[in-house]
Amino acid sequence: MHFRGILFFPVTPFSPEGAIDHDLLATHVAAGVEAGAGGVFPACGTGEFHALSASEAAAVVGTAVTAVAGRVPVIAGTGGPVGHAIDVARSAADAGADGLLVLPPYLVGGTQAGLIRYVEDIAEASDLPVIVYHRGSAQYSVETMRRLAANPRVVGFKDGTGDIGATQLIVRAVAAEGRADFAFFNGLLTAELTQGAYRGIGVPLYSSAAFAMAPDIANAHYRAYTDADEERRLALLDGFYRPLVELRDETPGFGVSLIKAGLRLSGLEVGPVRAPLVDPTPAQHERLAEILAAGRALL
Repeated sequence: MHFRGILFFPVTPFSPEGAIDHDLLATHVAAGVEAGAGGVFPACGTGEFHALSASEAAAVVGTAVTAVAGRVPVIAGTGGPVGHAIDVARSAADAGADGLLVLPPYLVGGTQAGLIRYVEDIAEASDLPVIVYHRGSAQYSVETMRRLAANPRVVGFKDGTGDIGATQLIVRAVAAEGRADFAFFNGLLTAELTQGAYRGIGVPLYSSAAFAMAPDIANAHYRAYTDADEERRLALLDGFYRPLVELRDETPGFGVSLIKAGLRLSGLEVGPVRAPLVDPTPAQHERLAEILAAGRALL
């Protein structure tokens, strides 16, 4: 599975009554593809996978698949309790997704052997290839990734820990298995801030939550990144991403909440976040608007 361009993680819009707004979701996803997304990841972290029922996740993926219309790969989120993860994996396959991003199991942690079984059980639930997400209660050792890379259904690794040394060893271990088709992603929050380091260890791809609310700014960064225009890339980091991260770090869960707030500021009424996340205060909304304006001034 090959990706070209920014990896787009759409939000899940909710109506004032709390239901998923599928018309707005379709508009949001289609706009992201038209803005140049290289892949769409519905019902994942930015899409509040943690707050969706299995049937809601299936419906979100179905809407995204229809909106994408085969233009780029659609990778559906799954994870949490293994039974839930299997149900979601099967429904994603039925909806026409191209692959799965396996988020960590819920609450409990296990041994490395347990993590291998967790990934394999999900992979066996459908014919879809899977990408593992390395964070939280699912932190894969070098040897575990070597074993998983021997399974042709496991096609990618997304790092959400920020341990550059460990990720470098995993990249090398997978390469030693002869997996030239394996995809590596930087999956840290606001990944643009760290992608310079990840590129240096052989991880060229990154997920961009900012793309969901400001594709113009995210695309400017991506072009500077791919063109090796370091002066422009660093100007965007200093003028937009750094203050965005500072605001994000004030409140747990703002990696999602600020994206939805930014979309609302642009006129797309995607609704609030679901509990346990919280929405920004009016003062934080105002600061976000200023940060977005500063980013666009750099364009």
